[in-house]
Amino acid sequence: MDLIAKGIVTGFVLSIMIGPVFFVLLETSIRKGIRAAIAFDLGVILNDIVYIAIAFFFYNQVESLSSGQDNSLLRLIGGVLFIAYGIYNFFKHVKEFDLEDDNDDVKNSRGYLLLALKGFLLNLANPLVVFYWFSVMTLGAKDAAEGGSVHSMFIFIAAILITFFSIDLLKIFGAKSLRPLVTHKLLAGLNRLIGIVFFGFGAVLIAQGIIGLIK
Repeated sequence: MDLIAKGIVTGFVLSIMIGPVFFVLLETSIRKGIRAAIAFDLGVILNDIVYIAIAFFFYNQVESLSSGQDNSLLRLIGGVLFIAYGIYNFFKHVKEFDLEDDNDDVKNSRGYLLLALKGFLLNLANPLVVFYWFSVMTLGAKDAAEGGSVHSMFIFIAAILITFFSIDLLKIFGAKSLRPLVTHKLLAGLNRLIGIVFFGFGAVLIAQGIIGLIK
């Protein structure tokens, strides 16, 4: 129970941190509806699971990578991808749609799959996520060892992911409830904000990568 409680607290603290994906999640909920935002979020969580598996099965390699030059190269690549997406989003044209219509904008399963893929790829483009999960696993490693190794670590990670998803649902429903107050001008501003956030995040990654290579 202590391990589950620790996982819930860790998941809560991490989930309220605002990152680039946060803004896309809110935009998706407002523009395309709750189910579309959930599909996007499931793609993000699926990528988290992939990164967790990498951090778990290649623990030593990730530990070495987190302080090596390869880390700097990953930051540079991720930074370029984030800047490219930021520029695209900043100048993206906001399509007209019925703000009074409360139905989901996605009409078929292919649309939901594409949204899930978008969430997966956006999270994949951030090389810091694998190190972030590596740090989380290190945080729970001592308790997991005391509680029964692999099985306890699984419970710890599961508690974090469930907490993540639960709080993301609150964000999604909260953003959806604001839809009646949303205007096309506000959506255009949100697009530009998302673009600036991604551009800034990418610039930071590139700066960190360059500094790492110089060292």
